[in-house]
Amino acid sequence: MKAVVLAAGEGRRLEPLTNRRPKPMLPVANRPLLEHVVEAVAEAGIDEIVLVVGYKRDRIQTHFGDGNEWGVSIEYVVQDKQLGTAHAVAQAESLVDDDFLVLNGDRLIGSDLVARLAETHRDGDGAVVAVTRSTEPSEYGVVELEGDRVVEILEKPRETPSDLINAGVYGFDPSVFDVIREIEPDANGEYTITTTIQRLIEDESVRALRYDGMWIDVSYLWDLVYVSGDVIDRYGRDSADSAVVEDGASVADGVYLGPSARIGANSTIRRGTTVGDNVTIGSNVVLENAVVFADAVVEDGAVLRDCVVASNATVGANVTVDGGDADVVVGETVHRDVTLGAVVGDNATIGAGSVLESGTVVGDDATVGAGTAVSGRISPGTEVQRG
Repeated sequence: MKAVVLAAGEGRRLEPLTNRRPKPMLPVANRPLLEHVVEAVAEAGIDEIVLVVGYKRDRIQTHFGDGNEWGVSIEYVVQDKQLGTAHAVAQAESLVDDDFLVLNGDRLIGSDLVARLAETHRDGDGAVVAVTRSTEPSEYGVVELEGDRVVEILEKPRETPSDLINAGVYGFDPSVFDVIREIEPDANGEYTITTTIQRLIEDESVRALRYDGMWIDVSYLWDLVYVSGDVIDRYGRDSADSAVVEDGASVADGVYLGPSARIGANSTIRRGTTVGDNVTIGSNVVLENAVVFADAVVEDGAVLRDCVVASNATVGANVTVDGGDADVVVGETVHRDVTLGAVVGDNATIGAGSVLESGTVVGDDATVGAGTAVSGRISPGTEVQRG
């Protein structure tokens, strides 16, 4: 049985972090989201993977190669235009000639789910859909069941008849490709798995596999703030041997330090923080619930809470981000009371003594001058100076 993993999307809700990398390559516990998915598939005993790639696909193909490092064989197909999840699955038809699984490359799941789904699909007829419970079901496809049979999937309904959602993990046989060819695009011009499942429900029984294990969706910037810490808490991970912690620095349990990371004297790195490869943290710095991407610099005396600092960014001395809850605009939607201190984009510079209010998002290559207080969204390449 092969696993088809969907990894072609851009992830616009995660801008600016997805301007230079596809969403599946965002780091969680210092490894790409997609790497966690590949490992879950491998641990479940499936050793043939088809990756459907598209947006900035070179980042994915360079990282994973032929899959040998993970004990699997990886083949690639390209979705040139992102025309929906079913359209992405259809790109793999030439490489699939038997029962297969479909997974999203940007959701963290346990290997037990993959193994159980494969077994359930082998032991019965028709498609299988994994379902799980969510505290925010209206953000997903809500599933209605009769026993273990799926009778309807409602995509992001305003009123939710259930807290059971489509977990985005499926078991199909090759006949699903014929169904995909028959479905119509939705209002956005996309061919979706949800529409495909609805057609399968009309034609045959679609079974549900209930799952209550690890299922983590990274949809928004603030999700990254806690997901890395959650993954380390669940599975544990030792900091790299080449990381350097200078005298007087305090690094809590539940922190991961990447290769060649350096933590300056008397700094405090609190639980829930991930420091990437070749990151420099100065002296007397406080990091709490922070994700610092590779090659970033956080200078002396900075205090960052609930933050994401992207690659090659520089956060100057004594910069303050208090963190906590904020209202954050994503597209045309205001998300209220989400926990996000700030996001600093790739190659951005935050000048010494600046203050970033909760919910601030600084775009790639932007510059915030010394001693400046900023809030809201700062466009990429913008220079903001103290007035």
